[in-house]
This record gives sequence, C-alpha cells and structure tokens, in this order.
Amino acid sequence: MSPRRPQVEEVELLLRNAELRDELERYFDESISRVNVQHLTLAAENDFLASMLAWEQAPVLPICRWFEPELRPPRPESLDDADLPPILGALIRKLYQKRIVLDFTGHLSDRQLYTLIFRDILPAREKKMDWPATWLHWDCTGPTGDPEVWLRHYATEQEREEWAATYRQPLPPPAPLPYPRDLPTEPEA
Repeated sequence: MSPRRPQVEEVELLLRNAELRDELERYFDESISRVNVQHLTLAAENDFLASMLAWEQAPVLPICRWFEPELRPPRPESLDDADLPPILGALIRKLYQKRIVLDFTGHLSDRQLYTLIFRDILPAREKKMDWPATWLHWDCTGPTGDPEVWLRHYATEQEREEWAATYRQPLPPPAPLPYPRDLPTEPEA
C-alpha cells in the first residue's frame, strides 16, 4: 500500500503555516508559546496565526487618525442641544465602520456620550487592526469601569450577587437606564 499523497490544498496550507510561523518568530514570547493549537485544523491554525501577525504588526494610533481624513468632530461645547443628536449618530456610525462598538452607554445623556467620544475615545491610542473579525469594544462606564454604574444599570442579578460576595460591599439599588439606546453591536460570528 502506498502512502497517502497530500492534496494541493493541504500543501498550500502547510506552506502558509510555515510562512506565518517564520514571520511570527521575531515576536515569539511566552504568550505565544502558551497557545495550544493542537486541537485546531490547519486552516483554523493559519487563521489564528495570521490574526496574531496582524496584531503584532498593527500600528498604535489615536483613534481619530484611523480615518481618512482624520476624524475631527466639533467640540462638544460648540454644539447646541438640537444639533447634537444627528452629529452624535453620525459619529457612532463612523466608529462602527472602523469596528468600534460602544458598550454601556444608556446611563449617559447624548451630550455626555458625545463628550466621552470626543475627549476619551478619539484621542485614545489603540492598535488599528485591519482584521475582519477584530472589534474594539469601548466600555463607556468610565476610565476605570465604574462598578457602581455597571452594578446599578447593567449587571444581571446573578452578577450583582457574585460581586457583593466577592467584594463584601453593599450593592447600589438597580435602576433603569435613563437614556436607553439601540446602538450597533458586533455581528454574531
């Protein structure tokens, strides 16, 4: 019985795997060696390695510079309340086009959310990943992820109970979102 001959597609996958591993060699550290790819198909392993390479090579830029031309919306204080909603909506859509999703926004007024985007998100330096499955989720509960805001407005009852047991602190009462929004989300895989 003669040995099985690899199919053309399998050879191409093996060649691509070797190419990706060679390119990743200079980035090799303990975090890469901890990833167990033994249970992946060769195609899935190649996708994973390609995403790692894209991460390593992605430039770190202020988010406003992810856009061409650079995204420079009006200063929050220059907008009156009537102009704000359509400009905020357009800004959220532009962020979404760059795969940036805003999480936990319903406790913020339109002005507060616009100010957060203008002051915190647009100047933030993040890796600009041009990888279709990569999304940047921005937690809008605050720079430290304020647990009180999260516990009051977003946590499930089980999450609230687990938090109380872990931190042994009193829970704020749950409250409805004062500014519920239907914002775009990351598509389901």
